[in-house]
Amino acid sequence: MDSGSSTAAGAATSAPAPSTSDQLEQNYQQVISQVLPSVVQITAGDSLGSGIVFDDKGDIVTNAHVIGTAQTFTVTLANSTKPLDATLVGSDPQSDLAVIKLSSLPNGLKPATFADSSKVAVGQIALAMGSPLGLSSSVTEGIVSAVGRTVTEPQTSGSPGATIGNMVQTSAAINPGNSGGALVNLSSQVIGINTLTAVDPELGNSAAPGIGFAIPAVTVTSIANQLITSGKVTNSGRAALGVTVRPYFDTNFQPAGAVIVSVASGGPAASAGLQAGDVITKINDTAITSPSALTTALASLSPGDKVTVGYQRDAQNQTADVTLGTL
Repeated sequence: MDSGSSTAAGAATSAPAPSTSDQLEQNYQQVISQVLPSVVQITAGDSLGSGIVFDDKGDIVTNAHVIGTAQTFTVTLANSTKPLDATLVGSDPQSDLAVIKLSSLPNGLKPATFADSSKVAVGQIALAMGSPLGLSSSVTEGIVSAVGRTVTEPQTSGSPGATIGNMVQTSAAINPGNSGGALVNLSSQVIGINTLTAVDPELGNSAAPGIGFAIPAVTVTSIANQLITSGKVTNSGRAALGVTVRPYFDTNFQPAGAVIVSVASGGPAASAGLQAGDVITKINDTAITSPSALTTALASLSPGDKVTVGYQRDAQNQTADVTLGTL
């Protein structure tokens, strides 16, 4: 028995080292080494989040809800422990994107490469990089589990509850502090900015595991370039009807539409003959029961799309064909 025990112990201590020949593992490590230096940690007052180096001039793109109302920030690069000062370039809460700029350029600043997010497909491997729970330079792994999602963020002091279309859904774990970080493909390209996780109402609105959302790279680059150029967004790329609306309730006091308060002169709705007092009840085949439902429907569409708007005027159901404009 002693001999057998000795043999077993000897076998255990002489086990070979883990193999490093697996190609997928090597791909992961290569992507991490190439992209992680472009992902930073951002401190804005009491808020902690992540960001991505956008260019070689010190511009960093992140979520608007990460920076909140702050004007100055502390940034820590992935390959450094030295905090760097940064100031606000511009913020667009409606798209939940913002750009800040380093006050001085450090050596070795590495901008990320952004993907053509129209080529992102379900099943592709995705790595989420950022500072979840303050753990800087962390990486989680998953897949792209859906594309084209329209998601409404919870309303907080740092976020107006933006409704964002065409988001990338991923199973890679996204936790507080990941916001503003990178969702990356195996070509070392950023396919989106990690923004929020789904919550489960049956579990007290705690995070639903394996359901996170990222703003697609095409939106990130468009908004960031506008913020850098002019400090504001001049072309959101989001569809608009050109109306202001308020909730409408039926005789049972149930939400039943979005009643038009005003119509923008020369806008899409005005050109189609819609008027103040009309109650919007449908966009194509999507029922509209509230202003938020209208916002969600429009977020999944694009400027220039032609839609059929169902509405009520003087208690009569009518339709109008509308070519959407830009928000």
